[in-house]
Amino acid sequence: MVVEDAETGEELLTVPVSEGTPVALEYTHSVEKTRVLDGYAVDGTNLTMTRMEFESYGAGLPARANVTVENGTFVFDPEGTYEELYVKPGRIAGHELRVCDETYDLVALSDARSVRVAVERRSALSHALSLAGSKL
Repeated sequence: MVVEDAETGEELLTVPVSEGTPVALEYTHSVEKTRVLDGYAVDGTNLTMTRMEFESYGAGLPARANVTVENGTFVFDPEGTYEELYVKPGRIAGHELRVCDETYDLVALSDARSVRVAVERRSALSHALSLAGSKL
């Protein structure tokens, strides 16, 4: 998985993933000031949306979806498979990317600039070279 600056293509983060790896974007809703989580699973080079969680209804949240309530949180299983996601990390929203058990601060990584998140096939060698290049 790669996170790149959406304008320049500069690689900001690479994380090894495999089929089925859980990925999530978590942030604070700008109007409601409550937590939102968009869950995905790696599906080849795509991200398939598997879950959305939110704590209150507001702009941009699904008003007509088949929503259930789990422990006080609204949850639903949205449809959608994406080749890439574009995110505009916000300092107030505090966008984070979770890959398995690791959490990455997208705001700090991008200095709040738009990012592209995608799954790319890379060899172990190219991943190692990418990591080495980021430490130079």
